[in-house]
Amino acid sequence: MATTTKIRPRALVRASGGSRYAVALAVDALGTGLLRPFLLLYGVMVLRLSAPATGIAMTVGAVVGLVCMPAVGRWLDRGARSTVVAASMLVRVLGVALLLATPAGNVWLFATAALFLGIGNQAWPAAHAALVATVAHGRERDAALAAGRALRNAGLGAGALLATACLAGGTIALQALAAVTGLAYLAAAALAWSVHVHAHPAAAAAKDRDDEPAPRMRALLAANVIYVFCLNVPEIALPLILVTQMNASPVWSAAIFVANTVLVITLQVPVTVLLSRFPRRSVLALSGVVLTASYLGFLAATSLGHGWGAPAVAMVSVVCTIGEIIYAGSATALVTALAPAHLLGRALARFQLSTGFGLAVSPAAITALAPHGPAALWGSLAAATLLSASAVAVEKDQETRLGGGCRHRARAGS
Repeated sequence: MATTTKIRPRALVRASGGSRYAVALAVDALGTGLLRPFLLLYGVMVLRLSAPATGIAMTVGAVVGLVCMPAVGRWLDRGARSTVVAASMLVRVLGVALLLATPAGNVWLFATAALFLGIGNQAWPAAHAALVATVAHGRERDAALAAGRALRNAGLGAGALLATACLAGGTIALQALAAVTGLAYLAAAALAWSVHVHAHPAAAAAKDRDDEPAPRMRALLAANVIYVFCLNVPEIALPLILVTQMNASPVWSAAIFVANTVLVITLQVPVTVLLSRFPRRSVLALSGVVLTASYLGFLAATSLGHGWGAPAVAMVSVVCTIGEIIYAGSATALVTALAPAHLLGRALARFQLSTGFGLAVSPAAITALAPHGPAALWGSLAAATLLSASAVAVEKDQETRLGGGCRHRARAGS
Protein backbone atom coordinates (compact mmCIF):
# COMPACT_ATOMS: atom_id res chain seq x y z
CA MET A 1 0.00 0.00 0.00
CA ALA A 2 1.55 3.30 -1.10
CA THR A 3 1.81 5.93 1.58
CA THR A 4 3.10 9.47 1.80
CA THR A 5 5.26 9.87 4.89
CA LYS A 6 6.92 13.23 4.19
CA ILE A 7 5.66 16.64 3.21
CA ARG A 8 7.77 18.05 0.38
CA PRO A 9 6.51 21.54 -0.45
CA ARG A 10 7.83 21.69 -4.01
CA ALA A 11 6.47 18.25 -4.89
CA LEU A 12 3.19 19.22 -3.26
CA VAL A 13 2.90 22.35 -5.39
CA ARG A 14 3.61 20.33 -8.55
CA ALA A 15 1.04 17.71 -7.54
CA SER A 16 -1.50 20.47 -6.90
CA GLY A 17 -1.26 21.79 -10.48
CA GLY A 18 1.85 23.95 -10.33
CA SER A 19 2.74 27.34 -8.92
CA ARG A 20 0.47 29.34 -11.26
CA TYR A 21 -2.49 27.19 -10.35
CA ALA A 22 -1.69 27.57 -6.65
CA VAL A 23 -1.70 31.35 -7.09
CA ALA A 24 -5.05 31.06 -8.91
CA LEU A 25 -6.50 29.12 -5.97
CA ALA A 26 -5.21 31.69 -3.49
CA VAL A 27 -6.58 34.65 -5.46
CA ASP A 28 -9.94 32.94 -5.96
CA ALA A 29 -10.21 32.09 -2.26
CA LEU A 30 -9.24 35.62 -1.25
CA GLY A 31 -11.98 37.04 -3.48
CA THR A 32 -14.53 34.59 -2.14
CA GLY A 33 -13.56 35.48 1.42
CA LEU A 34 -14.07 39.17 0.65
CA LEU A 35 -17.70 38.76 -0.39
CA ARG A 36 -19.30 35.47 0.62
CA PRO A 37 -19.57 36.11 4.39
CA PHE A 38 -21.10 39.53 3.70
CA LEU A 39 -23.38 38.78 0.76
CA LEU A 40 -26.38 38.88 3.09
CA LEU A 41 -25.28 42.31 4.35
CA TYR A 42 -24.90 43.48 0.74
CA GLY A 43 -28.50 42.56 0.02
CA VAL A 44 -29.77 44.25 3.20
CA MET A 45 -27.53 47.33 3.40
CA VAL A 46 -26.83 48.16 -0.25
CA LEU A 47 -29.91 46.84 -2.04
CA ARG A 48 -32.34 47.58 0.83
CA LEU A 49 -33.87 44.09 0.67
CA SER A 50 -35.43 42.44 3.70
CA ALA A 51 -33.28 39.90 5.51
CA PRO A 52 -35.71 36.98 4.83
CA ALA A 53 -35.90 37.82 1.10
CA THR A 54 -32.11 38.09 0.89
CA GLY A 55 -31.60 34.80 2.70
CA ILE A 56 -34.13 32.97 0.54
CA ALA A 57 -32.53 34.31 -2.65
CA MET A 58 -29.10 33.16 -1.50
CA THR A 59 -30.40 29.69 -0.55
CA VAL A 60 -32.27 29.27 -3.82
CA GLY A 61 -29.17 30.35 -5.75
CA ALA A 62 -27.01 27.78 -3.97
CA VAL A 63 -29.52 24.95 -4.40
CA VAL A 64 -30.42 25.68 -8.03
CA GLY A 65 -26.71 25.95 -8.76
CA LEU A 66 -26.51 22.21 -8.13
CA VAL A 67 -28.53 21.62 -11.30
CA CYS A 68 -25.40 22.37 -13.33
CA MET A 69 -23.44 19.48 -11.81
CA PRO A 70 -24.44 16.71 -14.28
CA ALA A 71 -23.31 18.92 -17.17
CA VAL A 72 -20.08 19.74 -15.34
CA GLY A 73 -19.44 16.03 -14.80
CA ARG A 74 -19.92 15.24 -18.50
CA TRP A 75 -17.68 18.15 -19.49
CA LEU A 76 -14.93 16.83 -17.21
CA ASP A 77 -15.32 13.33 -18.62
CA ARG A 78 -14.59 14.70 -22.09
CA GLY A 79 -11.15 15.62 -20.77
CA ALA A 80 -11.55 19.28 -19.78
CA ARG A 81 -9.76 20.24 -16.58
CA SER A 82 -8.30 23.76 -16.21
CA THR A 83 -10.96 25.07 -18.61
CA VAL A 84 -13.73 23.94 -16.25
CA VAL A 85 -11.94 25.45 -13.26
CA ALA A 86 -11.59 28.74 -15.12
CA ALA A 87 -15.25 28.61 -16.19
CA SER A 88 -16.37 28.14 -12.58
CA MET A 89 -14.49 31.34 -11.73
CA LEU A 90 -15.73 33.27 -14.76
CA VAL A 91 -19.38 32.51 -14.03
CA ARG A 92 -18.85 34.10 -10.62
CA VAL A 93 -17.46 37.20 -12.37
CA LEU A 94 -20.83 37.41 -14.12
CA GLY A 95 -22.57 37.00 -10.77
CA VAL A 96 -20.60 39.86 -9.24
CA ALA A 97 -21.26 42.07 -12.28
CA LEU A 98 -24.99 41.44 -11.92
CA LEU A 99 -24.72 42.17 -8.21
CA LEU A 100 -23.12 45.55 -8.90
CA ALA A 101 -25.73 46.33 -11.57
CA THR A 102 -28.71 45.42 -9.37
CA PRO A 103 -30.76 48.49 -8.38
CA ALA A 104 -32.00 48.89 -4.83
CA GLY A 105 -35.10 46.84 -4.08
CA ASN A 106 -34.77 44.44 -7.04
CA VAL A 107 -34.79 41.00 -5.44
CA TRP A 108 -34.96 39.15 -8.78
CA LEU A 109 -31.67 40.51 -10.12
CA PHE A 110 -30.08 39.81 -6.74
CA ALA A 111 -31.40 36.23 -6.91
CA THR A 112 -29.97 35.86 -10.43
CA ALA A 113 -26.60 37.13 -9.23
CA ALA A 114 -26.75 34.66 -6.32
CA LEU A 115 -27.57 31.90 -8.83
CA PHE A 116 -24.45 32.57 -10.92
CA LEU A 117 -22.35 32.75 -7.76
CA GLY A 118 -23.93 29.47 -6.66
CA ILE A 119 -23.17 27.78 -9.99
CA GLY A 120 -19.52 28.75 -9.72
CA ASN A 121 -19.27 27.71 -6.08
CA GLN A 122 -20.85 24.31 -6.79
CA ALA A 123 -18.85 23.58 -9.95
CA TRP A 124 -15.44 24.54 -8.57
CA PRO A 125 -14.83 21.65 -6.08
CA ALA A 126 -15.45 18.91 -8.67
CA ALA A 127 -13.40 20.69 -11.32
CA HIS A 128 -10.51 21.29 -8.93
CA ALA A 129 -10.52 17.68 -7.71
CA ALA A 130 -10.53 16.39 -11.30
CA LEU A 131 -7.58 18.63 -12.21
CA VAL A 132 -5.54 17.45 -9.22
CA ALA A 133 -6.42 13.82 -9.97
CA THR A 134 -5.06 14.33 -13.50
CA VAL A 135 -1.65 15.70 -12.48
CA ALA A 136 -1.13 13.61 -9.31
CA HIS A 137 -1.76 9.99 -8.37
CA GLY A 138 -2.05 7.77 -5.33
CA ARG A 139 -1.34 9.25 -1.93
CA GLU A 140 0.45 12.22 -3.47
CA ARG A 141 -2.94 13.20 -4.93
CA ASP A 142 -4.56 12.93 -1.48
CA ALA A 143 -1.93 15.26 -0.02
CA ALA A 144 -2.38 17.68 -2.94
CA LEU A 145 -6.16 17.78 -2.38
CA ALA A 146 -5.52 18.44 1.32
CA ALA A 147 -3.06 21.21 0.46
CA GLY A 148 -5.63 22.82 -1.81
CA ARG A 149 -8.16 22.85 1.01
CA ALA A 150 -5.66 24.35 3.45
CA LEU A 151 -4.69 27.04 0.94
CA ARG A 152 -8.35 27.82 0.22
CA ASN A 153 -9.17 28.16 3.91
CA ALA A 154 -6.21 30.50 4.34
CA GLY A 155 -7.44 32.66 1.45
CA LEU A 156 -11.02 32.65 2.74
CA GLY A 157 -9.87 33.64 6.20
CA ALA A 158 -7.63 36.43 4.93
CA GLY A 159 -10.39 37.75 2.68
CA ALA A 160 -12.94 37.71 5.50
CA LEU A 161 -10.55 39.55 7.85
CA LEU A 162 -9.84 42.18 5.20
CA ALA A 163 -13.54 42.61 4.50
CA THR A 164 -14.32 42.93 8.21
CA ALA A 165 -11.78 45.74 8.49
CA CYS A 166 -13.43 47.53 5.56
CA LEU A 167 -17.01 47.27 6.82
CA ALA A 168 -16.76 50.56 8.69
CA GLY A 169 -17.07 52.22 5.28
CA GLY A 170 -20.71 51.17 5.01
CA THR A 171 -22.46 50.60 1.68
CA ILE A 172 -19.63 52.11 -0.39
CA ALA A 173 -17.18 49.68 1.18
CA LEU A 174 -19.47 46.72 0.43
CA GLN A 175 -19.75 47.77 -3.22
CA ALA A 176 -15.97 48.17 -3.40
CA LEU A 177 -15.52 44.70 -1.89
CA ALA A 178 -17.85 43.24 -4.51
CA ALA A 179 -15.89 44.94 -7.30
CA VAL A 180 -12.56 43.68 -5.94
CA THR A 181 -14.07 40.19 -5.67
CA GLY A 182 -15.04 40.27 -9.35
CA LEU A 183 -11.53 41.34 -10.33
CA ALA A 184 -10.05 38.58 -8.16
CA TYR A 185 -12.26 35.97 -9.85
CA LEU A 186 -11.23 37.29 -13.27
CA ALA A 187 -7.52 37.15 -12.44
CA ALA A 188 -7.88 33.68 -10.93
CA ALA A 189 -9.72 32.43 -14.04
CA ALA A 190 -6.96 33.71 -16.32
CA LEU A 191 -4.28 32.03 -14.20
CA ALA A 192 -6.20 28.73 -14.00
CA TRP A 193 -6.85 28.65 -17.75
CA SER A 194 -3.16 29.36 -18.48
CA VAL A 195 -2.19 26.07 -16.78
CA HIS A 196 -3.68 24.18 -19.79
CA VAL A 197 -4.33 20.87 -18.01
CA HIS A 198 -6.35 18.47 -20.14
CA ALA A 199 -7.02 14.77 -19.65
CA HIS A 200 -7.04 12.20 -22.45
CA PRO A 201 -9.74 9.78 -21.32
CA ALA A 202 -10.21 7.85 -24.57
CA ALA A 203 -7.63 5.13 -23.92
CA ALA A 204 -8.50 4.90 -20.25
CA ALA A 205 -12.17 4.73 -21.13
CA ALA A 206 -11.70 1.73 -23.40
CA LYS A 207 -9.73 -0.09 -20.72
CA ASP A 208 -12.07 0.84 -17.85
CA ARG A 209 -15.20 -0.19 -19.75
CA ASP A 210 -13.75 -3.65 -20.13
CA ASP A 211 -12.45 -3.96 -16.57
CA GLU A 212 -15.05 -2.34 -14.29
CA PRO A 213 -18.37 -0.51 -14.21
CA ALA A 214 -18.89 2.89 -12.64
CA PRO A 215 -19.03 2.73 -8.84
CA ARG A 216 -22.47 3.34 -7.38
CA MET A 217 -21.22 4.75 -4.08
CA ARG A 218 -24.80 4.91 -2.78
CA ALA A 219 -23.88 4.56 0.89
CA LEU A 220 -20.95 6.95 0.51
CA LEU A 221 -23.09 9.62 -1.15
CA ALA A 222 -25.92 9.24 1.37
CA ALA A 223 -23.47 9.32 4.28
CA ASN A 224 -21.78 12.40 2.85
CA VAL A 225 -25.02 14.39 3.19
CA ILE A 226 -24.78 13.85 6.96
CA TYR A 227 -21.01 14.19 7.20
CA VAL A 228 -21.03 17.71 5.73
CA PHE A 229 -23.14 18.94 8.64
CA CYS A 230 -19.80 19.21 10.48
CA LEU A 231 -18.81 22.08 8.18
CA ASN A 232 -21.68 24.20 9.49
CA VAL A 233 -21.20 23.35 13.16
CA PRO A 234 -18.67 26.16 13.87
CA GLU A 235 -20.59 28.70 11.77
CA ILE A 236 -24.20 27.93 12.71
CA ALA A 237 -24.74 25.37 15.46
CA LEU A 238 -22.21 26.59 18.02
CA PRO A 239 -23.02 30.33 17.76
CA LEU A 240 -26.71 29.45 18.00
CA ILE A 241 -26.22 27.35 21.13
CA LEU A 242 -23.66 29.60 22.82
CA VAL A 243 -25.43 32.92 22.31
CA THR A 244 -29.13 32.06 22.41
CA GLN A 245 -29.22 29.14 24.85
CA MET A 246 -26.13 29.49 27.05
CA ASN A 247 -26.08 33.31 27.10
CA ALA A 248 -22.34 33.25 26.44
CA SER A 249 -20.44 36.16 24.95
CA PRO A 250 -20.26 36.20 21.12
CA VAL A 251 -16.48 36.28 21.61
CA TRP A 252 -16.60 32.53 22.25
CA SER A 253 -18.23 31.91 18.86
CA ALA A 254 -15.67 34.10 17.10
CA ALA A 255 -12.78 32.39 18.89
CA ILE A 256 -14.07 28.93 17.95
CA PHE A 257 -14.45 29.96 14.29
CA VAL A 258 -10.91 31.40 14.19
CA ALA A 259 -9.49 28.31 15.89
CA ASN A 260 -11.30 26.08 13.38
CA THR A 261 -9.81 28.01 10.46
CA VAL A 262 -6.29 27.99 11.89
CA LEU A 263 -6.43 24.26 12.69
CA VAL A 264 -7.62 23.40 9.18
CA ILE A 265 -4.87 25.51 7.61
CA THR A 266 -2.10 24.05 9.76
CA LEU A 267 -3.23 20.43 10.21
CA GLN A 268 -5.08 19.45 7.00
CA VAL A 269 -1.98 18.28 5.13
CA PRO A 270 -0.08 16.72 8.10
CA VAL A 271 -3.13 14.76 9.28
CA THR A 272 -3.91 13.55 5.74
CA VAL A 273 -0.30 12.44 5.28
CA LEU A 274 -0.23 10.77 8.70
CA LEU A 275 -3.35 8.75 7.95
CA SER A 276 -2.21 7.76 4.44
CA ARG A 277 -0.99 4.42 5.83
CA PHE A 278 -4.61 3.35 6.37
CA PRO A 279 -7.33 2.59 3.78
CA ARG A 280 -9.21 5.71 2.74
CA ARG A 281 -12.60 4.22 3.50
CA SER A 282 -11.49 3.22 7.01
CA VAL A 283 -10.23 6.77 7.57
CA LEU A 284 -13.56 8.18 6.37
CA ALA A 285 -15.42 5.89 8.78
CA LEU A 286 -13.05 6.97 11.54
CA SER A 287 -13.90 10.62 10.87
CA GLY A 288 -17.56 9.78 11.48
CA VAL A 289 -16.66 8.22 14.83
CA VAL A 290 -14.62 11.30 15.82
CA LEU A 291 -17.45 13.61 14.79
CA THR A 292 -19.95 11.50 16.72
CA ALA A 293 -17.74 11.72 19.82
CA SER A 294 -17.55 15.51 19.43
CA TYR A 295 -21.34 15.82 19.16
CA LEU A 296 -21.74 13.80 22.34
CA GLY A 297 -19.07 16.04 23.88
CA PHE A 298 -21.12 19.12 22.95
CA LEU A 299 -24.15 17.49 24.58
CA ALA A 300 -22.18 16.98 27.79
CA ALA A 301 -20.62 20.46 27.66
CA THR A 302 -23.98 22.22 27.37
CA SER A 303 -25.12 20.58 30.61
CA LEU A 304 -22.33 22.23 32.62
CA GLY A 305 -24.10 25.56 32.96
CA HIS A 306 -23.06 29.09 32.08
CA GLY A 307 -19.77 29.12 34.02
CA TRP A 308 -17.99 26.13 32.51
CA GLY A 309 -20.23 25.45 29.52
CA ALA A 310 -18.67 27.87 27.02
CA PRO A 311 -15.03 26.85 27.72
CA ALA A 312 -16.05 23.19 27.51
CA VAL A 313 -17.79 23.76 24.17
CA ALA A 314 -14.62 25.49 22.90
CA MET A 315 -12.49 22.51 23.93
CA VAL A 316 -14.83 19.99 22.30
CA SER A 317 -14.86 22.10 19.13
CA VAL A 318 -11.20 21.13 18.64
CA VAL A 319 -12.25 17.47 18.48
CA CYS A 320 -14.98 18.38 15.99
CA THR A 321 -12.44 20.20 13.83
CA ILE A 322 -10.13 17.16 13.89
CA GLY A 323 -13.06 15.06 12.68
CA GLU A 324 -13.73 17.60 9.94
CA ILE A 325 -10.06 17.49 8.87
CA ILE A 326 -10.07 13.68 8.71
CA TYR A 327 -13.32 13.73 6.73
CA ALA A 328 -12.11 16.35 4.26
CA GLY A 329 -8.82 14.54 3.71
CA SER A 330 -10.43 11.20 2.90
CA ALA A 331 -13.85 11.74 1.28
CA THR A 332 -12.92 13.34 -2.06
CA ALA A 333 -9.74 11.24 -2.20
CA LEU A 334 -11.85 8.08 -1.87
CA VAL A 335 -14.14 9.15 -4.72
CA THR A 336 -11.18 9.87 -7.02
CA ALA A 337 -9.68 6.46 -6.14
CA LEU A 338 -12.92 4.53 -6.75
CA ALA A 339 -13.97 6.17 -10.02
CA PRO A 340 -12.74 4.84 -13.38
CA ALA A 341 -10.80 7.50 -15.29
CA HIS A 342 -13.47 7.96 -17.97
CA LEU A 343 -16.18 8.51 -15.33
CA LEU A 344 -14.21 10.60 -12.86
CA GLY A 345 -16.08 13.81 -13.70
CA ARG A 346 -19.52 12.29 -13.20
CA ALA A 347 -18.45 10.61 -9.97
CA LEU A 348 -17.13 13.90 -8.59
CA ALA A 349 -20.27 15.70 -9.78
CA ARG A 350 -22.48 13.22 -7.92
CA PHE A 351 -20.33 13.65 -4.83
CA GLN A 352 -20.64 17.44 -5.07
CA LEU A 353 -24.41 17.07 -5.41
CA SER A 354 -24.51 15.24 -2.09
CA THR A 355 -22.16 17.81 -0.52
CA GLY A 356 -24.15 20.78 -1.80
CA PHE A 357 -27.44 19.24 -0.71
CA GLY A 358 -26.08 18.55 2.78
CA LEU A 359 -24.74 22.10 3.10
CA ALA A 360 -28.09 23.48 1.91
CA VAL A 361 -30.29 21.53 4.33
CA SER A 362 -28.00 21.57 7.38
CA PRO A 363 -28.77 25.17 8.49
CA ALA A 364 -32.51 24.46 8.40
CA ALA A 365 -32.07 21.13 10.21
CA ILE A 366 -29.81 22.63 12.88
CA THR A 367 -32.07 25.61 13.54
CA ALA A 368 -35.14 23.34 13.64
CA LEU A 369 -33.59 20.92 16.16
CA ALA A 370 -31.92 23.48 18.43
CA PRO A 371 -35.11 24.89 20.05
CA HIS A 372 -35.98 21.37 21.27
CA GLY A 373 -32.90 21.28 23.47
CA PRO A 374 -29.29 20.02 23.32
CA ALA A 375 -30.35 16.37 23.37
CA ALA A 376 -32.47 16.80 20.25
CA LEU A 377 -29.70 18.61 18.34
CA TRP A 378 -26.54 16.82 19.39
CA GLY A 379 -28.19 13.44 19.95
CA SER A 380 -29.70 13.48 16.47
CA LEU A 381 -26.43 14.56 14.86
CA ALA A 382 -24.49 11.91 16.78
CA ALA A 383 -26.91 9.11 15.84
CA ALA A 384 -27.09 10.12 12.17
CA THR A 385 -23.31 10.50 11.85
CA LEU A 386 -22.55 7.19 13.54
CA LEU A 387 -25.08 5.49 11.26
CA SER A 388 -23.40 7.14 8.27
CA ALA A 389 -19.96 5.96 9.38
CA SER A 390 -21.31 2.42 9.72
CA ALA A 391 -22.83 2.59 6.23
CA VAL A 392 -19.48 3.70 4.77
CA ALA A 393 -17.68 0.79 6.46
CA VAL A 394 -20.32 -1.78 5.46
CA GLU A 395 -20.25 -0.67 1.82
CA LYS A 396 -16.55 -1.54 1.75
CA ASP A 397 -17.30 -5.09 2.94
CA GLN A 398 -19.97 -5.47 0.25
CA GLU A 399 -17.54 -4.38 -2.47
CA THR A 400 -14.94 -6.87 -1.30
CA ARG A 401 -17.47 -9.67 -1.55
CA LEU A 402 -18.28 -8.87 -5.17
CA GLY A 403 -16.43 -9.96 -8.28
CA GLY A 404 -12.98 -9.10 -9.53
CA GLY A 405 -13.74 -5.63 -10.92
CA CYS A 406 -15.28 -4.48 -7.65
CA ARG A 407 -12.43 -6.02 -5.70
CA HIS A 408 -10.15 -3.84 -7.80
CA ARG A 409 -12.16 -0.77 -6.78
CA ALA A 410 -12.01 -1.78 -3.10
CA ARG A 411 -8.23 -1.97 -3.34
CA ALA A 412 -8.20 1.43 -5.03
CA GLY A 413 -9.85 2.86 -1.94
CA SER A 414 -7.10 1.48 0.26
